[in-house]
Amino acid sequence: MIKRRKFWNALEIDLLMAAYPDTPTAALATTLGRPVRAIYAKATALGLKKSAAYLAGPHACRLRRGGGVGAEYRFRPGQKPWNAGLDWQAGGRSVETRFKAGRPPREAHNYRPIGSTRASRDGYLEVKITDDPSLYPARRWVAYHRLVWEAAHGPVPAGHLVVFKPGQHTLDESEITLDRLECITRRENMAKNTVHNLPKPLAQLVQLQGAVKRQINKRSKA
Repeated sequence: MIKRRKFWNALEIDLLMAAYPDTPTAALATTLGRPVRAIYAKATALGLKKSAAYLAGPHACRLRRGGGVGAEYRFRPGQKPWNAGLDWQAGGRSVETRFKAGRPPREAHNYRPIGSTRASRDGYLEVKITDDPSLYPARRWVAYHRLVWEAAHGPVPAGHLVVFKPGQHTLDESEITLDRLECITRRENMAKNTVHNLPKPLAQLVQLQGAVKRQINKRSKA
């Protein structure tokens, strides 16, 4: 049986952006009905990070900072690496199988120049702004509506995001103008999109959909 890719909707993304910094990833995975690895992957693509308070707390586990965590496994001054002085160039067919200089073949085939536009999987127009190889490919693209807002007001304040006003969303570059946009806090955005603000019949439908998905997931794992 072929598993179909499960795309993220706007409500799920808003929830992830609001809760990821201070919520255990496993708990988010359970709430959203996705594998933990999918939560990490989406958080990385969105540039999300755990907060300082979370990293200092007991739920951070391997990410926890402070208190000498991991000190016993660190290299000490003067310690010699186990592979120091070994010649990896000699012998075998390693030369034939090494990565060649430049972009990986798949990335080179899909290459798009800076300034290119595309529609994201979440339904927003994005613009490629850099070829920086140190950035994950998805992070080389920025939402066009965010660039429009920043051109007029400067960087988006911490804890805020630029969104379309209700009923103003569009993929047409010429129609993405300041009067269609607003900068709000992540908490405001989450409150605006929460299921409790939907009409009662629609809210019930969303809750029913979640219950059905949970049952499907349970049966597929059995």
